[in-house]
Formats: sequence, structure tokens, C-alpha cells
Amino acid sequence: MRSTSAATALAVLFSSVVLSAVAAGSAAAAAATVSSPGGIVVDGALGRVFVGDSASGTVVAADFSGTAVDSVNGLGTVSDLAVSDDGATLYAAVPSSHEIVALDAATLDVKARYTVATDTGPRHVAFAGGKVWFTYGDQWDGDLGSVDPAVDPASGTDPVTLGQFPQPYPGVWGQALLDTDPNTPGLLAVGETGLSTDSMAVVDVSGGTPQLTAWYDGDYTLNDGIGDIDLVPGAPQVLVNGTQRDAYADGKFTAAGAYPSGQRADVSTSGLVAQVAGDKVAVYRANAAQPVRTYTTSSSDTADLAWAPDSSRIFALVGTGSGYSLKVLTQPTVNNPTLTVNAPSTATRAKQLTVTGKLSATVPLPSGVKLAVTRTDLESPSGKALTPVAVKADGTYSFTDTPPAGGTVTYKVTYAGDAEHFAVTASDKVAVSRATPTLTLNNNGKLYNYGTDVTFTAHLGSTYKNRTVEIWADPFGGDKPKKLLKTGKVNSSGNISAIVDMTRDTAVTAVFKGDARFAPRTVKSTGYARVRISTAVSRHYKTAKIGSTTYYWFHKSTDPLLTTTMTYYPGRKQRFDLQVYYQGRWYSADSEYFPLGTSGKSAVRLGAPGESGIRARMRSVYVNGSSGDTVNSTTYGAWKYLYFSN
Repeated sequence: MRSTSAATALAVLFSSVVLSAVAAGSAAAAAATVSSPGGIVVDGALGRVFVGDSASGTVVAADFSGTAVDSVNGLGTVSDLAVSDDGATLYAAVPSSHEIVALDAATLDVKARYTVATDTGPRHVAFAGGKVWFTYGDQWDGDLGSVDPAVDPASGTDPVTLGQFPQPYPGVWGQALLDTDPNTPGLLAVGETGLSTDSMAVVDVSGGTPQLTAWYDGDYTLNDGIGDIDLVPGAPQVLVNGTQRDAYADGKFTAAGAYPSGQRADVSTSGLVAQVAGDKVAVYRANAAQPVRTYTTSSSDTADLAWAPDSSRIFALVGTGSGYSLKVLTQPTVNNPTLTVNAPSTATRAKQLTVTGKLSATVPLPSGVKLAVTRTDLESPSGKALTPVAVKADGTYSFTDTPPAGGTVTYKVTYAGDAEHFAVTASDKVAVSRATPTLTLNNNGKLYNYGTDVTFTAHLGSTYKNRTVEIWADPFGGDKPKKLLKTGKVNSSGNISAIVDMTRDTAVTAVFKGDARFAPRTVKSTGYARVRISTAVSRHYKTAKIGSTTYYWFHKSTDPLLTTTMTYYPGRKQRFDLQVYYQGRWYSADSEYFPLGTSGKSAVRLGAPGESGIRARMRSVYVNGSSGDTVNSTTYGAWKYLYFSN
């Protein structure tokens, strides 16, 4: 079973018409993914990356951007992949059916199936010397086999040959790893993965019979187990476990150096090493101690990687938690420099300061490097270019500047990059001092009657350029938001005014937002507002004075009705104060709170005394806090005088 992308299949049938429709639809490209890696190989001739999935028996083809473009399934437990020298044929090792499956690399159609007469393989596969080489066997007894694609099985000759490791004892322990190098097409690196061994070999397979070029018997003087092996182009060496370089000559291996600790690697045809170490992929030049480039893969599980033949990119199978995704790591030979900028945390405006820093790279920088410098401040919000600064031989640099503006000043330093280095930018901020301006606001603490229009005037002293002041009003209570009353330039006297309708206690603020030489400043005045109170008296039969005071006259058996009207606020209550006159003095008889209706009214009936000659008085009071809210200032209503006659 196999599948192709919908765009490819439809394009075959409908040519450019359907291709135009697909482009118009702009369907999202799917990254190549597998659930359990079964090999990765790059086909430079076709511009394809092939990834095996041992769990699903699938081979996925991706383009050089990592997008899946084709797939074939139903192959069995694919364990490894190899591609022919001409890039036309893809070979998959399938140990579940003991086969080497040959696929057309362009279409993924099955071309041939080669049966391997063993129940322990094939496991690893490589193409060298015009043949497909594979390993098989158990952990104690492994070997090397080959498939000759030039042999037609119909001729009666089996294209599969077993038992080809050139040293019968000790031979290969386990299903050994294989690697080839296009620069030396007749050589095959073999790394044993059997029990308690680190043996390895380089085998010449360019002739009719494999010849042993070098052999290491695995006494652990070179390596501590082998999980990865690569032939090194341009040198008689192998790279083991992405770290240890072992040279071979005169049939033997010797230690030749090491890269920093890693788990596995792939070596490009140009000798670049891509090494997996945790969640990093580092690229080294041959025998270098520092990486050219380091990528963070966001996963500590990178199962395998492979170079593009032209060394332009690296393809990595990175764990996602639910499987593995093909990631494309581009520009591997361009170095990421490190740039630091250190400016003082604070500085005084119009006084000189010094900025220092360092430009460093794991690949040497060109001589005479200069860095662009930009200063951004309130005077130059888009940035002002300063004189470029030269980098010293040790990578350090320094420059001086006199900031003309206060506030936050940012110094940005940039290296433009070159053929071997990416551009890099860094910056640092300085808090530069500004003078404190004079700003005042009148009417703080004053108390006003309800509804009074009060003029609040802000006064701004000397500044540099900004002469604008804002006036805000924030009425007490959570139901009314803060409101901008006025914004504008102060007059020639430095003043600006706004009117506040004092229906509530109100916090009024004047705001100056600062300029290049004077700091922002805010001042506040709080104006206080009384409530509006009136009380109506009813059920009296007349009004008349007693002395100089007007009284409401009631019969001794009449209940007075006193109706208070007060500025309404949710939950508000009025306090009802009652006093009685006795022997020339007023005495408090009662104080009680009564709720206001939504109309702001509260009616209280005062019981009839049943006696004549009694004088009383009452008033309504709003008490800040005790009356149920705090949005107004305490306000006392006028006394109402009552007299009870016969």
C-alpha cells in the first residue's frame, strides 16, 4: 500500500489547472513525522529526505523544507534505509520479513524484494561499491551480507550473499552499525553493538571480496560501547558516538582526539560534524574544539540526523512526546556571535558616561570589526546614530556619550555580520536624571455645598518643551470612573483650569507627563461635597413664632409627619435627630437611622405626646460612613421646630 499527496495525484490528471486550484486553496503543509524511527537517508539527486517508521511499516518522503510529500506503507518493521549512489533506488531493511526492499526513490513503488535467509536480520543497511550491505545476527554472533542489484534472480544466481565479514573470528558481534562516505565509495565502517563490546572495523568493499582495512578487537581502550559510527571524509578516521575520533592505519585504530561530549553525530561530505548532545545539535569543523553553530531542538530526544549532500542543512528527527518530527536546521556553517552591552544603570543628564561590551564568537571574527551604535531617548524616539565603535583584538569595545535627554536612554549596538557570522544586536538601558518641575493644584481639602461648580486651577513652573497639563476628576464611589476634564497647554502664567460639579467628594489630579529635561509629575487635591437635604413638616394646624423662632403647631393628640429629601445613593440612610426643650435647654431625646427610598425620600412619623405645652425639634443628617456610604461629606439639615398645644 502506498499514498501520494493529493496535489501530486491531481496534478498528474489535470495538469496546471489543478495546480492553480491547489495554490489558491493554500492548504497547510504537513511536517514529516514518524512514531518510531527506522532510519533516515538523504537523496541529493532528488532533493528528498526519507524517514522510516518501524512501528507502522512506513517510509515517508519529505522535501528539503521538511514537508511530507509522499509515503509508502505496509513494508513491515523498517529498521534502516540507504540510497544508491545515483539516488534512483531507496533500500529499506525489513527484519520482520527478513527482506531488503528496493523502492523507486522518485515514486516509492516497490522495485524488488530480496530475501535474506536468516531469522536475525537484516538490521542496518548501507550502499557502497555498487552493492547494498547489511548486518544480521544475534548479540553473540553477527555478520555482514550484501545484495548485488545487478544480479537478476531469474538467472538462477541469488543476488544475496551472507557471511562476508572478512575476519571469521573474532567477527562481528551483534547486528553492527554501518556507515559510508561518498568521498571514499568503496569503504564501509562497521561498529559492533553486541553484548559487552566496542569492536569496530573499516572494510574495503570496492572489489569482489571484502577486505579488512583496519580492525579493533574491543578491549575498551578506545571506546566505551558503540552507539554510533561515522566515516570521516578527508581523513582515515571514524567518529564514534559523535565524540571520539579514532584514526586507522596499518590495520589498527588509535585515538585521534575528541569533540565535546555527545550521543551521536553525522559527518557531512565536507567534513563538518553535526553532533547531538541533549537538546542541542552542535556543528563542528573538523577537529575543532568550539562549535560553529549550535541549535536548540526543544527536546532532549533527537533520534537521528543526516546532512544534505551539499552541507547546506541538517535533517534531525526530534522527539515530540508522541513521536518524532523532521526538523530542518539551516545555515549550519554560519556562526552565532555573542554581543554584550554594559551601560551604567543611572546617569546625570548632560554629563558624560561610558558604555562597554564585548563581541565574541567561536569562529574568529574579521579584523577591524566596527559596531553600529544607536541612542534612543525622548529627543530621538526613532533612534540617533552615534559614531561606530571599533572592536579591539580581544573583542572588547567602549565608547563615551553625553546624553542630552533624561528619562530612559537605550544604547543599541549592532554587528552587521559577515559571510561566516550572523548579525547580532544587543542593548542596555540607562535611567538618566531629570529635574523635578513645579506643579500645584488649588482647593485641596475645601468643602462645598452640593452641586457647586468649583474651578480647579493647576500651575506649572518652568519646563523644557512640554507645557501640556491634564486635569482629571475621580468621584468617590465605585460606580463612576475617573474622567479627563481637560488637557492642553498652560497659559502664559503657567495656569490651566477645569470646572468640577461638586456632587460628590472628588479627587482631582493634575498630570504633567514630562519632557526631555523635566520628569513627569502628578499632584492631587481632594474637594469635598455635602449632600442636599430638605425636610417637609405636615399635619400641623398653623405656624407661629415663639420668641424669634418659627414653630409648627400641632394639637397634642396629632402625630407629626416629617418627610426628608436627601441626595440619593444606593443603600443610603438619613439620621433622624430629635431634641426636647426643658427649662431653657435642648436635650437629645433620640437619634435613629432611616433608609432613603430610590426617590431620595424618607418619611418619619413622630408619635403624639398627648400633653400640651411641649416643644421639640428635629433635623436630618447625612453622616459619612454611618449613613451607608462614603461618597459625600457629613451634612446637617436645618432644625424643624414643633409645638404641641391643646
